[in-house]
Amino acid sequence: MNKATRLVLSRIGFWILIVVIFVYLLFPFYWAFVSALKTQAELIQTPATLWPADPTLQNFRAVFQNESFMRSLLNSTFVALAVTLLSLGIGSFAGYALGKMRFRGRTPSLYLILAMTMFPQIAVLAGLYAVIRFLGISAMPSMILTYMLFTLPFTVWVLTSFFRGLPASLLQAAQVDGATMMQAFRHVLLPLTAPALVTTGLLAFIQAWNEYLFALTFTVIEEQSRTIPVAIALFTGEVARQEPFGEIMAAAVTVTVPLVILVLVFQNRIVEGLTAGSVKG
Repeated sequence: MNKATRLVLSRIGFWILIVVIFVYLLFPFYWAFVSALKTQAELIQTPATLWPADPTLQNFRAVFQNESFMRSLLNSTFVALAVTLLSLGIGSFAGYALGKMRFRGRTPSLYLILAMTMFPQIAVLAGLYAVIRFLGISAMPSMILTYMLFTLPFTVWVLTSFFRGLPASLLQAAQVDGATMMQAFRHVLLPLTAPALVTTGLLAFIQAWNEYLFALTFTVIEEQSRTIPVAIALFTGEVARQEPFGEIMAAAVTVTVPLVILVLVFQNRIVEGLTAGSVKG
């Protein structure tokens, strides 16, 4: 076997591997979409079909006519946006201080922030719920504060790396022109952090949008504050012991599409943000 043949076979094998990975990753989304177009009778028939015999939008209509689902959609949007904005606001100040300022305890603070990202959610759930109940905080604010325990450390860590990678000459030039540390941050350095802000903001939004465990726990009593994952998990059928798979899949597709659109729109910024700080500038 000559070199040219080996090269062709290696390329064929590479593309076969790419196709297999592509199908493996996208098939669950395809199956959810196809299931959302099937009737209840076709969903339970065997063998299962890869495409509905008579596609219908009834499941999507039922989802959008569900008042509980629409209220949960608004709740998730409010909570996710609040968590994202608060994480970016606090994280940008913290990242600037940890990345560009010198003070005692900076390195231990960074390691402490990194350690906070390693705690599993279930390990702190009971303690947080007890504190929330003791303070009498309602479900929506409690979810926002709780989600920030997991989004804020990641945001601070990424933004710290980004600020540290910015040239020190930018800050020095701003100070020479008479700018204070806060003015240099707001007018010079912060606009340059757009890729990192988009990346961390989008990841924080996705984490808050998809969170289920804390949302289920904090909304046990306040049903009107349920978010999308909880609402989908608690979907009930029209008759007893009926599992509305079609409506569940339609709801899952509905809440996934906005995230996919956000990732596609900001994909270039995401790559820039994730690679920020990897090369010293």
